Amino acid sequence: MMQKLDPEACAALLGGVAGWALSADHRSISRSFAFADFSEAFGFMARVAMAAEKADHHPEWFNVYNRVDIRLTTHDAGGLTMRDFDLAGAINRLASQ
Repeated sequence: MMQKLDPEACAALLGGVAGWALSADHRSISRSFAFADFSEAFGFMARVAMAAEKADHHPEWFNVYNRVDIRLTTHDAGGLTMRDFDLAGAINRLASQ
């Protein structure tokens, strides 16, 4: 199991994942992505799914037409771990492709 990060560490790491917001309880980070249409959003979700599977760390997400909302937390740790910030960085890279 990964080590849960303290609020100070989470705030510091947040600077390395542009666009992500820390929840008020410091237990998750989230970001919304907008695309040209559903097909582009779905393609992004497929790429994220592959990265998440490879990392064995899966996001909570919601999709409506061209929007994808993603929330990351490590349930086993009861909050945020490095896995969340690593996956957020990977997701950001996928969004910019």
